[in-house]
Amino acid sequence: MKALVWHGEGDIRLDTVDDPTILDPNDAIVRITRSAICGTDLHFIRGTMAGMKEGTILGHEAVGEVTAVGKAVRRFAPGDRVIVSSTMSCGVCWHCRAGHTAQCDTANPNGPQAGTCFFGGPETTGPVNGLQAEYARIPWASNTLTAIPENVSDEQAILLSDIFPTSWFGAQLAGVRRGDTVAVYGAGIVGQLAIASAFRQGASRVFAIDGIETRLVQALDQNADVINFNSEDPVEAVKEATLGIGVDAVIDAVGVDAQRPWAGPAAAKGEEQAEQFAQEVDEVAPTTNIQGDNWVPGNAPSQVSQWSVETVRKYGRIGIIGVYGPTMTSYPIGQAMNKNLTLRMGNCDHRSVTPPLVDLVASGVFDPTRFITQHEPITDVVDAYLNFDRREEGWLKTVLTTA
Repeated sequence: MKALVWHGEGDIRLDTVDDPTILDPNDAIVRITRSAICGTDLHFIRGTMAGMKEGTILGHEAVGEVTAVGKAVRRFAPGDRVIVSSTMSCGVCWHCRAGHTAQCDTANPNGPQAGTCFFGGPETTGPVNGLQAEYARIPWASNTLTAIPENVSDEQAILLSDIFPTSWFGAQLAGVRRGDTVAVYGAGIVGQLAIASAFRQGASRVFAIDGIETRLVQALDQNADVINFNSEDPVEAVKEATLGIGVDAVIDAVGVDAQRPWAGPAAAKGEEQAEQFAQEVDEVAPTTNIQGDNWVPGNAPSQVSQWSVETVRKYGRIGIIGVYGPTMTSYPIGQAMNKNLTLRMGNCDHRSVTPPLVDLVASGVFDPTRFITQHEPITDVVDAYLNFDRREEGWLKTVLTTA
């Protein structure tokens, strides 16, 4: 079969590999009909998430059709249409029973202290081959798969594999409630759906902060207040808009690949911190393979962390769903403590978050397909990655088809 394979930083290839087979009674095999490219995938190629194993198939978002199941899989059968959750979970350990499925004690083969097990990630997360392929083996299939209702299309379902649940989870981490003002840092696909999630969880006003105009236009279409950090200082803009108080909650949808402003009043502050940011880049991306404008790590890993703490009110709440690797150690913890902030972060508990969102889409209340901007066949996946990686205007979410 065809699959996108990681061979090193800056080196991904569409290879022909062996078809997956059932290795455990809890496995299923799924024929992938839709996959997608996520900003998290870029971390592995840019070098801002270490520990990848050469030969690992990339990708952690997919929907498809079950073609085979192990003898322990009772909920699914060949022919079923399914969403593949990005994170795997057994469904029976304490964390799974509590709904904390991202921290399943069983799924990660590295042991119960290893943390989240997800598709297409580094050795610390399994490794488990990913979903940007024609077929995939799904461990712990009974809890990792979710059935797709007949009236939900593959196009709608693909955004339920990771992006919509993660964004919803981000708003939950930030404790969004009725009447809140919320700042969302990053208006990529996760940020867009975090805006949608914040409004649906009760926010009265949402600020979207980004430096790419087409993203801000889409955020404006959702009735968000938009701030371009390349033309305004986002901290000052939020403070002015909230009469100096700050927002009630912040959702960090950017993570370690943050970019500092290249223009506007905030650029000077970023320049003052250039040396600090450079040290952080060396820390989080010790190995890179930059090729022209591609595979360039963000130049300000702690930028959004700083802005988040500065723009949230005293006793405010910050939810972090942007990816920070284990080697990232910079955070303005002192300022956060002195403001009595609540910080919550982590990988989405897909199995407990996703099913209600499937119902939301199936009912017609919310259609996530408006945020899909590109469709590409799996044969063009490398070029799609190159375009998405360059942070070009108009590239928000790319869906891959295998047929």
